[in-house]
Amino acid sequence: MRIATLPTGDPVHRYEKCIVVAFGGKRRVLSTCPFHGGYREDLTAVFNNDINQGPGMECRMLSEDYEEHIKLMAKKLGLDPDTSTGMATAASMENVSIQTEQSGNTIVTAVVTGGIENNAGRAGDPASWDEAEEKKSPVRAGTINIMLFFNVDLTEGALPRALVTCTEAKTAAIQELLAPSRYSMGLATGSGTDGTIVVCNAEAELRLTNAGKHSRLGELIGKAVKRAVKEALKLQTGLSPESQHHVLKRVDRFGITETDLWENCRNRELSRADFSDRLYRIGQRGELTAAVSLYVHLMDQLAWGLLTPEEAWTSGRKVLNMMTDMEDINMEREAEPAKTADAADSAVMLNDMIGALKETLCRIVCCQYRIKKGMKKNDKTDEYDRLPPG
Repeated sequence: MRIATLPTGDPVHRYEKCIVVAFGGKRRVLSTCPFHGGYREDLTAVFNNDINQGPGMECRMLSEDYEEHIKLMAKKLGLDPDTSTGMATAASMENVSIQTEQSGNTIVTAVVTGGIENNAGRAGDPASWDEAEEKKSPVRAGTINIMLFFNVDLTEGALPRALVTCTEAKTAAIQELLAPSRYSMGLATGSGTDGTIVVCNAEAELRLTNAGKHSRLGELIGKAVKRAVKEALKLQTGLSPESQHHVLKRVDRFGITETDLWENCRNRELSRADFSDRLYRIGQRGELTAAVSLYVHLMDQLAWGLLTPEEAWTSGRKVLNMMTDMEDINMEREAEPAKTADAADSAVMLNDMIGALKETLCRIVCCQYRIKKGMKKNDKTDEYDRLPPG
C-alpha cells in the first residue's frame, strides 16, 4: 500500500511489515546499515523492517546474521539485494510518522519508527557486549529508525553533516520527553540499535554544501526529525508529555518505583491497593510533579559535576520541605550537608538524596491516607491520632 509520496516523486510503500522506498532516479545515500551501509551512489531502494513476531514473542530475523537478514528481506520485498539496503526494528510499521518541512524549493521529509521503553540508553552507558570478544550481539527490542529524504542534492561533506544534525534532533526530541536510560541513572540519548538512512537527490539542480544547525537545511532537518521522532514514540508506546506528567516518570531512572516505595512504606495500616491508588493520584498533581522535577535536576547536576554535594543537598532539602509543606506534613528539617566535593562524596550524596526523596514520597502518600481515614496530626509528637467518632 502506498502511504506517501516524497517530494522527489519516489513512492513510500508499506507491505510485508516494511516501509519501502524505491528510487525513481539517481540518489546519494549515507546510512548506518550493516549491509551496503556507509556512502553509496549505486542504491535503488531502502527499507525499514519490523522483525517483531507479536506481543510477548521474541524478535526473529530471517537469519541470525544481521547482514544476511537484510539481504534476504530485500529479496522477499522484490528488490535487488545488490542495490538495496535496510534496517530492522521491533517497532510496528503501522506506527510510522512522516513529517515534511519546506523552505523555498528545499524540502526535507523524515520517515520514522520508534520505541525505546526497554532499550533506551545514554551515550557512555555501560556496554552490554564486547565485539572484540564476542561477535554475536544481543538482540534487544527498542529502536528509533530514521529515513531522511531531501529533494535537493548534497555534497559529500554535507551528507554526513546532515546525519549528525539528524542525530542531534533525535536526541533533542528524546530529552524533551525526559525519556530515561534503562542502563544508568541518566536521561536517554537514543537506543543502542538506532539506525539512520539519509538520501539526497543526485539529479537535482540545487546542490547544497551545508546541513549544520546554522543553515536553513539544518533547521528543516531539526524540525522534521524532532516532530517525527516524538509522534512515532507516542504512536508506538504512548510516550508523550502527557504520559510523562507523573512523579514516578521523573524518578524511575533512579530506582524509585511504586514497588520500591511500597516496600519502604512504614504505614502498614495502608493496604497495597490503597497505596497504589494514593500514589497514582498524588503523583499526577502538577505542583508535586514540578517540585520533584526540580529535585531530580539537582541530582543530575550533582552527577554531572555542576553542583557540589553541599550545594545539591542544601537546595534539595529546601525542595523536599516545599513538597511536604504542600501536603501539610512536618518532617525532619535538619540535615548535615556534605563537606567536600570530590567524586566519591558526589556518589554518596546522590544515594543520600535518592533515599531522602523516597522517604518524602512515602510520607506524603501515607500521611495523606491517614488524613483521609479520619486522623489528625498531633503537633507535640508529630504523629497522627484518630479522631473521635462523630
